[in-house]
Amino acid sequence: MDSKKLMDIFYRRVKGRGLNITPQRTAIYQELMKAKDHPSADNIYRRLVKKVPNISFDTINRTLITFSKIGVVNIVEGYGQPKRYDPNLENHHHFRCIQCNSIIDFKNKQYDNIEVPEELNRQFSVISKKVVLEGLCNKCRKG
Repeated sequence: MDSKKLMDIFYRRVKGRGLNITPQRTAIYQELMKAKDHPSADNIYRRLVKKVPNISFDTINRTLITFSKIGVVNIVEGYGQPKRYDPNLENHHHFRCIQCNSIIDFKNKQYDNIEVPEELNRQFSVISKKVVLEGLCNKCRKG
């Protein structure tokens, strides 16, 4: 999805939830859109504070949580590390390197269509399916 479409979704969802489109929210979202590394709140803070010196870590952290609640970003669980955020709303999956903790997006139609076990369907209402593969990325595997 291109950045214009993502910004349109961002504006609609923020306004649709009765929230104001503030310069801080816009800056945080734009920084997320540029990132390809599924950044944590701390990563976003360190990148943004250079451009917006008066922004606080707490503002960024609370804003990212709000973004996940209104559906403009997905949370990628940190596996013992801080939560990381993904603005890519298209159906995709992740590979996580267990050594350097990099997270790489990938698409796979078989994973998109994975069957939910019947016992889970009886107990829960599954609303999304995401596959996370773990291993060593090429950089760590060679090093």
